[in-house]
Amino acid sequence: MYEPIRGKSVHSTMADGTPDFPHRSRDEELDIQLTGHLAALLAVTDELRALAPDPGLDAAADRLAEQVARLRGGQPPARLPAPATGPEPQLPALHRRAHTLAARTLVVAASRADTAAAILAAERMDAHSAALEPRELASR
Repeated sequence: MYEPIRGKSVHSTMADGTPDFPHRSRDEELDIQLTGHLAALLAVTDELRALAPDPGLDAAADRLAEQVARLRGGQPPARLPAPATGPEPQLPALHRRAHTLAARTLVVAASRADTAAAILAAERMDAHSAALEPRELASR
């Protein structure tokens, strides 16, 4: 009724004892995720710095860049200056996005047991929450 299988399965991941694609460990995958989240948070922080210059944001951006470079083996992140164009109401949306990215960063940093990145992410969450509170309270 059914024809017997004649060829090797396309789902096989081992060929002669060697993998046919590179495998990464869980730690390597978490490093990649953490680096991506930190880099995204850095990009939003740079946008915020362009729209509303603040020494606190400058220091945060430098610390984020250090963490990204650490996770990339010393290679600094690519940073483009964000254009300082756009209306003021864009700031709350950027702070919300940065808060969300910091929360994701915190989750991955905790999974990876990366204390430095976790502390930085928690600090950024607090800072972005504080930046949102006066605006959201005033709008009520």
